[in-house]
Amino acid sequence: MVLIDKKATRLYVLDTNVLIHDPAALYQFEEHDVVIPMTVLEELDKHKNGIREIARTARQISRTLSELTAKVSFDEIRRGIPLTDAYGHSGRLRFLCYSDLKPLDHLEESPDNRLLAETCRLRDERPDASVILVTKDINLRVKASALNVPVEDYLNDRVFSDSDAMIEGAKVYAQAGRDGAGLWESLNVEVAVERIDHHIYYRLSGAIPADWHVGMLVSDSDNGADFEAIVREVAPSSACLQLLTNYRHHDGVWGVHAHDSRQNFTLNLLMDPEIDLVSIAGNAGTGKTYMTLAAAFQQTLDSKLFERIVFTRAPIPMGEDIGFLPGTEEEKMGPWMGAFHDNMDNLLRDEKDGTSSWSEGATRQLIGSRVQIRSPTFMRGRTLNDTFLIIDEAQNFTPKQLKALVSRAGRNTKIVCLGNVGQIDTAYLTANTCGMAALVERFRDWPHAGHVTLKSVERSRLALAAEELL
Repeated sequence: MVLIDKKATRLYVLDTNVLIHDPAALYQFEEHDVVIPMTVLEELDKHKNGIREIARTARQISRTLSELTAKVSFDEIRRGIPLTDAYGHSGRLRFLCYSDLKPLDHLEESPDNRLLAETCRLRDERPDASVILVTKDINLRVKASALNVPVEDYLNDRVFSDSDAMIEGAKVYAQAGRDGAGLWESLNVEVAVERIDHHIYYRLSGAIPADWHVGMLVSDSDNGADFEAIVREVAPSSACLQLLTNYRHHDGVWGVHAHDSRQNFTLNLLMDPEIDLVSIAGNAGTGKTYMTLAAAFQQTLDSKLFERIVFTRAPIPMGEDIGFLPGTEEEKMGPWMGAFHDNMDNLLRDEKDGTSSWSEGATRQLIGSRVQIRSPTFMRGRTLNDTFLIIDEAQNFTPKQLKALVSRAGRNTKIVCLGNVGQIDTAYLTANTCGMAALVERFRDWPHAGHVTLKSVERSRLALAAEELL
């Protein structure tokens, strides 16, 4: 992106794809003015018909613009319609309409080129202000830069400036000695220990680290930790930590045991009745689906805390689509559920003789009666009660789609989102703009949510070599 010397007064010209990508983009430019050219209004009109998501979004934008223009006079529309965001910033919405617009030299007639011509003319008419074109079209940004038109990408939808900045949900302190000395030596706090309802709490007072947040893991080591706790409350000068249950040895979850601090923390989040939303990130082979299914079966089949398990994922192909799939909804979702069936096979395998009980009729019938495989396409309007909902490959959902799924939660429902922002197959989504990143950031400080990024534990030599060499 070309660096722009911005003046105090700025006019942001929005492309159609910006409004469709974020219908609230009008309110994201603080005290600066937002300009919508007539070309953009015509393109919105072309997109409004149909039942696709882009059509619904176009109609939503048109309704928003209609409400804004209905409250003002024609003179106020010419001067600019006031726009006030949630923080009190007040800019103006302006419409750009030229009856004698001349096309740019050597460029054929197209919506993009008309938009460039409109922006250039506005720039010439307003030498006192910085006129900036905002578009998510990479080719249009390149053309604008070549024509010396100030242009920017729409960055408000990016949750993080760098995909590596996604919170890990864990703070691991190097262990300098026995009994967690490394942790306590690095903290300048006073500690009070109390036991409430079979749980041990550490009340800290003093200088609490600024990067602590509710629902994160605090540990003195990645492997073989002596102290592992979850942050329940945090303030600048105080915090409350609750010791985790150790799922490494005897206290496993449906036969599954943790291998390190992060896996133990994951099982604690999955089994904690106070945590309603869990997000688990990590590379392939870190145990995301395996541990989640174990916790789901434990709480559905054994503890009977939930009545059913609903498993869903975005049906996005990694390569070419194979075309029409016959059968019922569950049968159509079958090809997308390889990870589910692979982990189910491992969970039901008898470790003594190496055989699998998956083929046993009684077990298969029991599991089938409690597990439902559903497509996210038909989730709109549903309310899931007494349900353990697993959303796999959450990085392939847009923030709006993931919001629609999470808002399906009803009474006594736990939602677990699994994903890896390094493996996104949905077009136009990045590690910064996908639903997984948005979910982690938005629920970061909610006391009933938890997130953890798992590290590689047990992976084959071939898988590790593939990630390093390819």
